[in-house]
Amino acid sequence: MWQKRKELPVRSCCKYVLGQQTTRSKATVISGTKLAKEIHKEVQKDVASWLTLGNKRPHLSVILVGDNPASHTYVKNKIKAATTVGISTEVIQRPRNISQEELLDVIAKLNNDSSVSGLLVQLPLPDHISERVICNAVAPKKDVDGFHFVNIGKLCLDQDSIIPATAGAVWEIIKRTGIETFGKNVVVAGRSKNVGMPISMLLHTDGKHERPGGDATVTITHRYTPKQLLKCHTQLADIVIVAAGIPKLITADMIKEGATVIDVGINYIEDPVTGKTMLIGDVDFEEVKKKADFITPVPGGVGPVTVAMLLKNTLMTAKKLIF
Repeated sequence: MWQKRKELPVRSCCKYVLGQQTTRSKATVISGTKLAKEIHKEVQKDVASWLTLGNKRPHLSVILVGDNPASHTYVKNKIKAATTVGISTEVIQRPRNISQEELLDVIAKLNNDSSVSGLLVQLPLPDHISERVICNAVAPKKDVDGFHFVNIGKLCLDQDSIIPATAGAVWEIIKRTGIETFGKNVVVAGRSKNVGMPISMLLHTDGKHERPGGDATVTITHRYTPKQLLKCHTQLADIVIVAAGIPKLITADMIKEGATVIDVGINYIEDPVTGKTMLIGDVDFEEVKKKADFITPVPGGVGPVTVAMLLKNTLMTAKKLIF
């Protein structure tokens, strides 16, 4: 049953939170790099045990289309990490002008290849190719990205599924850091079907279901949420997860004292001093960390854990734990 409580008028929410002032130290910066290394060791141990039982070595196939520098870097990192834990890999490179039909043929062959445990197509794809069509073409049982509609559907029904790696990384960070979600207010800034939506599903669902969730109250905001309304939501949030792709979208005045802030943003900007390209997130890190209890940096936060969760997914597909 709902518990009765004193309700605050909506118009006073921002004012209520802004009035809270405490003296505190800076936030604990969560090292995604350190967490990823722990997961790598676990996966490496599990792979070794799997091979000891006489099973085939897990194998990850990655399809890389075009010459996007960021995509090439991401794939390189995935291959390096997979090799470290004992997962064999291959990269199938295709030119940017490949047709959708030709790409579908490549996927079909890998779907039918019994030596391939896990398969992913690196996103984004060229504009003439439908990402949704391509993601749905990957066999659900080999879909280590967790983007196929069957895996997304099972996730939404709180069933065991292959969870999208970035969403899984956020959930893993929260659990391993010991951050409480039960009954807490969470804001997810970003509604993408690959990141924002699955993160929201993981956090708001019942902790007693087949695939346990976080039992949090989740608010999803997006590009059309007015900035002042976004601010009202984030100022009430115990946990703010930002995956909007907007540099410094979340500033210190938008966060209440003691909140947890998880930055999923990836933005390449020009350093105003050096002129070099630099990577930043969606959060004004230096200022927000003065108010938050926990915060993830960019780089070195969610990114490394995302790769680690991809490795866990690959081992899961090799063991056929879901399908």
